[in-house]
Amino acid sequence: MSPGVRLIDVDSSDEENLLEEGVRNRRSPRNEPTDFNIPATNDDDDDDVDPAFNLNRRSKEASQYESLDYDVCENVLWRRDQTKIKPKFTVRKDFSRWVISLQIGVCTALVACCINIVIEEVSRLKYGFLKRQVDANVLHGDLSIPYLYWSLLNLVPVVIGATLVAYVEPVAAGSGIPQVKCYLNGVKVPRIVRIKTLAVKAVGVATSVIGGLAGGKEGPMIHSGAVIAAGISQGKSTTFRRDLKILQHFRDDHEKRDFVVGGAAAGVAAAFGAPIGGILFSLEEAASFWNQSLIWRTFFASIISSFTLNIILSAYHGLSSFRYRGLFNLGEFAPLPFEYYELPIFMLMGVIGGCTGALWNALNSRLNMFRAHAIRQRWTKVLEAAFVAVLGATFACLMAYTINDCRPLGNDPTEQPVQLFCQDNEYNAAAALWFQTPEATVKALFHDPPGSHKILTLATFVLIYYPLSCVTYGLSVSLGIFIPTLLIGAAWGRLIASFTVLAFPTSIAFVSPGKYALIGAAAQLGGVVRMTLSLSVILLETTGNIGFILPIILTLMTAKWSGDYFNEGIYDTQIRTSRVPMLPWHVEPEYQNLSARHIMARPVVCVRTEEKVQYLLDILKNTTHNGFPVVEDGDDGSRVNGRLIGLILRSQLVVILKRSFYVESSRFWESTVSIEAFRDEYPRYPAVEDLHVNEYKRSGSFSVNMNMFMNPSPYSVEEGTSVPRIFQLFRALGLRHLVVVSSENRVRGIITRKDFLKHH
Repeated sequence: MSPGVRLIDVDSSDEENLLEEGVRNRRSPRNEPTDFNIPATNDDDDDDVDPAFNLNRRSKEASQYESLDYDVCENVLWRRDQTKIKPKFTVRKDFSRWVISLQIGVCTALVACCINIVIEEVSRLKYGFLKRQVDANVLHGDLSIPYLYWSLLNLVPVVIGATLVAYVEPVAAGSGIPQVKCYLNGVKVPRIVRIKTLAVKAVGVATSVIGGLAGGKEGPMIHSGAVIAAGISQGKSTTFRRDLKILQHFRDDHEKRDFVVGGAAAGVAAAFGAPIGGILFSLEEAASFWNQSLIWRTFFASIISSFTLNIILSAYHGLSSFRYRGLFNLGEFAPLPFEYYELPIFMLMGVIGGCTGALWNALNSRLNMFRAHAIRQRWTKVLEAAFVAVLGATFACLMAYTINDCRPLGNDPTEQPVQLFCQDNEYNAAAALWFQTPEATVKALFHDPPGSHKILTLATFVLIYYPLSCVTYGLSVSLGIFIPTLLIGAAWGRLIASFTVLAFPTSIAFVSPGKYALIGAAAQLGGVVRMTLSLSVILLETTGNIGFILPIILTLMTAKWSGDYFNEGIYDTQIRTSRVPMLPWHVEPEYQNLSARHIMARPVVCVRTEEKVQYLLDILKNTTHNGFPVVEDGDDGSRVNGRLIGLILRSQLVVILKRSFYVESSRFWESTVSIEAFRDEYPRYPAVEDLHVNEYKRSGSFSVNMNMFMNPSPYSVEEGTSVPRIFQLFRALGLRHLVVVSSENRVRGIITRKDFLKHH
């Protein structure tokens, strides 16, 4: 094999086999000349010579995702800015962080309250109207009219929400938790934290829940909190083209991502009334980098969010005490005693939840892959959402009309009890499961007295809602997965309690349907999302039963272990399917015995300390790289094999060219230029196609000196460094680029997060 095309020289067949296995799923390298570096000039007769360059090509599909610049660029401008900072400014900056955290908590709670009030009021009108239609038409034996009204009342709001998502902002679809998780891991997801996304998300959630889809508003609140945090912390709006000229020192990826962590936690606190659970969710499922001050600010934002929402909703409902700690209000739980011989039953329920959750994830993933190929046009996505909305109304009517589960009034869990074919002073329990929002149904299943539902009613509901929720999650609408998953688990949890009492009549003394509904809900949710620590605390804070924490933890652990045997959680599955380069907690096993030379991308497009404008424009237009090593000239006067002296980013080069920071005109700008020139362009840097550089400046008369703008101390490793060591360095420091150099500090390659993932 010619050295110009082989990956790396190895000395043993074992290493060769290991390398082949480690890079089996990676792109096939090829050696090709480029306009920006001297092409490979290896001697084909010498098999021991390493190639000058091998191109480690990126797949086009993954190129839309780039890393955030979490590492601070300590260039000359940054150091100059630091020398101007006085001690009082440092105190003021820290105080500003706390003020921003306060604003994040308040604004997140206000958005949550608005969404909740709209959903409650419109849903009350909707189900009240449907009840009157059922009562009026059941006497005539014509139940088609209520069905048509129900279908129409589902169809209209869902079409509105789906149209907004499909045509205005597609990234607002779903709960947004996978995207926020990727962002906090260090991946720049396009349009994820824009104000337009927040607007579509808020309206879309309200219309989807009002439309009766199998979903909830709690998950999207986490995404909403993240968007609010990103917007407030920057002091500007690129959407409205307004710059308040404040908070400029927070305009970088490092600071912005820290605030987004607080926003995500505030969203959890607003959704569930669980401030501690919000912090743990951000730690377990989202953020990759933590420090003590960030924990305190995140906790503060979570408390403010929960407290603000509690005050507003309690006042709105006319309560003298604060009872609405979150959007998902489980109600007041009585003490939940348990016997220790019930623990095996709870663990068995955890296994059931893990297996059914794994099946749900597998079915949903295959369905969404089918959607990605078969349902691409926007109008087809709206049509699909409309079809599912009508399908939900159809199943609800069929269940309510065919199951005669009559219960005496007084035990009714809904505000709109429907009589249907029951006797006077009775209501239909099967219809009661559908004539309210999913959140209200979950609350009813937790608190209904024993005997409130027939076994047939619960079994039929699970068999309908399980596939319905699976089909719903992935539609072009804004909806979360928490509520439908809890609802399914609560239903089969009560079902298990009923079967246990039938099989062992003496167990009625300790088998409480509400208790088993809570365990079933925890098992099902744990089996789908695979969260343990944060979900335990969220359920603990929501129910207020600290004595019941042991059964909840055991259930969640067994659900996670059982589900992990088959597949990943739904969020991780979505991330992997979308091919987002999210770093795991540990390096992939097949990379354990590899070194930097095995995974690095090459050739590397480098720049000299002083470069011509035309060359910079060429590399910006003809490459997709976001970082360029700055080198001293190589031995032959070229950029190849140059010694590493710095790193400059694409965004910096674009700003330099836009503002004409040329060497030839330095007397006009060198004494006044500051880091604010780059902060003002953040976060939407101009595209290279939008740069207008005249032919005179392109002709070779103008050049750019990198010394003032480049990062003079980029992180680098020697090409023999092991991949696990590089991975820990990369993840712990939140790096975007890691330059691979030889023992003489000559550039050999570059590593980004995509090089650690076999599917990229």
